[in-house]
Amino acid sequence: MNIEWLKVITAAVFEVMWVIGLKYASTVMEWGGTLFAMYVSFHLLVMAGKNLPVGTAYAVFVGLGTAGTVLADIIFFGEPIKVMKIILILVLLIGVIGLKLAGDETPEKQKEVRM
Repeated sequence: MNIEWLKVITAAVFEVMWVIGLKYASTVMEWGGTLFAMYVSFHLLVMAGKNLPVGTAYAVFVGLGTAGTVLADIIFFGEPIKVMKIILILVLLIGVIGLKLAGDETPEKQKEVRM
């Protein structure tokens, strides 16, 4: 995994933070943290999008963010675990991994496409 995909994964982690912040923030400090997480999340995604296929990077970002948000609800906020929800998250993650694998190109091939 290269640094660009690490940026997408980190952006997804910050996405989970700001999505939770949108629901639970009630003080100025919490809203500040939510806005900071939004900034970091989108900044990293934009930076990664300069060197990765944008559609694939965005799909991975959203998929990981969705899965992370659902898991955070279960782990931190007592959301009941439903088997169907877990199965659908796994299907989502399989699709995201498949998109990433299908979108992987060598750097030489990417340069040819951009020219």
